[in-house]
Amino acid sequence: MRESTLERRLVREVKRIGGVAPKWTSPGNGGVPDRLVILPNGRTVFVEMKAPGKSLTPLQERWAQILRGLGHRVYKLDSIESIDKFIAEVSADEN
Repeated sequence: MRESTLERRLVREVKRIGGVAPKWTSPGNGGVPDRLVILPNGRTVFVEMKAPGKSLTPLQERWAQILRGLGHRVYKLDSIESIDKFIAEVSADEN
């Protein structure tokens, strides 16, 4: 399955639970996560999309460490199952 197909599913599922998942780019800062997932009640999560089985690059790992160090949640999603698990987790946080 292609990364772009997974990305479309993520955007659709986030919208279904009341959020948005715009593409995030930061000129001059390579390796930032692909998507900024903005959820109801002021919750924001960073998501790096990958093709199935692909790993984060060292620069992406570094950004994940930085963001987590600042108290943010960062996810790598690379399958329908990982997207479904992510949606279930962030939906459960709402309750």
